[in-house]
Amino acid sequence: MAKVQQQHRNQVRIIGGTHRGRKLTFPTADGLRPTADSVRERLFNWLGQDLTGMTVLDLFAGSGVMGLEAASRRARTVTLIEKNRQVATAIKNNLQQLNFSQVELICTDAQSFLANNRQHFDVVFLDPPYVWQQWHELLDAIVPHLQPQARVYLESNTLPTLPLGWQLLREGKSGISCFELLTYRNE
Repeated sequence: MAKVQQQHRNQVRIIGGTHRGRKLTFPTADGLRPTADSVRERLFNWLGQDLTGMTVLDLFAGSGVMGLEAASRRARTVTLIEKNRQVATAIKNNLQQLNFSQVELICTDAQSFLANNRQHFDVVFLDPPYVWQQWHELLDAIVPHLQPQARVYLESNTLPTLPLGWQLLREGKSGISCFELLTYRNE
């Protein structure tokens, strides 16, 4: 039995949409822990199963499963940001197998991407390594990239107190992971 568990250790599957059931592989890397199937299922129930026409940003892509799940659910564009070159190479290999034309992978860090990019997004996934501490700076930096009514997903072992303007829509917990779905209201 241990052999089977080892075989599937660095795999995660897409749980919905056009590529439902497809498996993604990813390397072992510090801080890389894909979002559990049950958490993704809850999130996409909150967002709606069909993301047709939406622009999506996965700012700490890791395995890529969050953004690729959105692509499978017909998001118009998906931008994956991953700073670890080895992890980004694994995402690129998965992209080639899945043949998603609407997905762009950029190998850079989150802060550089936000500072140098002018795109706006309908859905943003923020799932940095648990050691991440710069939440307020990150939330401030993401605001200019949000479409009106955008949804922002946060996941960590401890979540920040929200700065002014952010509104909690939904929240949950699974094991040591806490997660929230937010929107930004500029009053």
